[in-house]
Amino acid sequence: MHPVPTECPVCHDDLLVTRLVCRRCGTVLKNRFELDALSRLIPEQRHFVEVFLRCEGKLNCVQDALGISYPTVRSRLDEVIRALGPRAPEPAGAPASRQEILARLARQEITAEEALTLLETL
Repeated sequence: MHPVPTECPVCHDDLLVTRLVCRRCGTVLKNRFELDALSRLIPEQRHFVEVFLRCEGKLNCVQDALGISYPTVRSRLDEVIRALGPRAPEPAGAPASRQEILARLARQEITAEEALTLLETL
């Protein structure tokens, strides 16, 4: 089988899935179906995600598996993240970054122990 194309070869816009067929019984579903974010990745990005998951997110493992440099791994990961779209919003009250946690500690809004716990969860 061929991978599902996600981009129009003429204008390069996203393709719309309108027909699904059961392999076994031939039932046909016709409608407008949206591809999920992972399905819209180009084949190279999907391959990267597969390797990344097999390596349990360890970038050094991805580097070895793909035979590329660490900065290239980081760059490809950033490309995939951008291709997936906006990040999920942070939970209300959750610090956005290490700097925010340290700023809250400096303002004495949290204790050193709370800051350490928050830093460990990043």
